[in-house]
Amino acid sequence: MEQSVVDNAEMSRFEIHDDGDLAGFAEYHRSGDEIAFIHTEIDPRFGGRGLGGTLARAALDAAREQKLSVLPYCPFIRGWITKHPEYTDLVPASHRARFGLAAA
Repeated sequence: MEQSVVDNAEMSRFEIHDDGDLAGFAEYHRSGDEIAFIHTEIDPRFGGRGLGGTLARAALDAAREQKLSVLPYCPFIRGWITKHPEYTDLVPASHRARFGLAAA
């Protein structure tokens, strides 16, 4: 199965497609040099295949490439960062405690 993640800026969300079908998305609000992730959803038909993690990694990698600060309001994105502390540096140090993230 072929998976791809795209930034659908028009809808303010990163989308993950599986064999061409929309499998899920991570909604965001972008302001200046910050991107706030607000909601992530994977269609139940695609559950249990790690697509949420693939989506989170791609969205956070895109934020890093664009030198954006990440505000993980979405519990899924926040939890994913917790499990992958190499992404904690994307969250400004002044906001990490607010999101329950340890200092990087």
